[in-house]
Amino acid sequence: MIDSRSNLVRILQNAYSGELAAAYAYRGHWKSLRPSSEKTQIEKIENEEWAHRATNLKWLDHLGAKPRKIREAVFWAIGRTLGLTCFVSGWFMPMYFAGRLESQNSVEYEDAAAFAKELGRDACVADLLEMARVEAEHEVFFRSVVAGHRLLPVMKRVFGWS
Repeated sequence: MIDSRSNLVRILQNAYSGELAAAYAYRGHWKSLRPSSEKTQIEKIENEEWAHRATNLKWLDHLGAKPRKIREAVFWAIGRTLGLTCFVSGWFMPMYFAGRLESQNSVEYEDAAAFAKELGRDACVADLLEMARVEAEHEVFFRSVVAGHRLLPVMKRVFGWS
């Protein structure tokens, strides 16, 4: 039980800060795009990342844990930097890496749900599985927009994400 709790707290702390970076990166990303359905969808994804962050904090509070301040500062800087680079990096790279990241996020939330289940925290399990589902939807969106791009085969060989 102690390992399950510490593993769940660690994942929630990492996800809490990760969602901060993602939200700011997505904000820069959608602001760098011309009006389009993609821009609208990425803005929606940003809002979902903020909602995930709030849910992660709720469960950290329930577990008597806090976010890690240093990690928060580092991920704030990462998110802001990535958001700014979207204005110069072009369209493909932010889309590719966002999809790749979202695929990892859904797995982490599923892992966290398994730890929450071991602790008998059914409401937490439900929240974590819902966030995993939404992150998987994000991945599907980003995968669909990069499909067929000329750089995709090279990126898959170098960075993975099948």
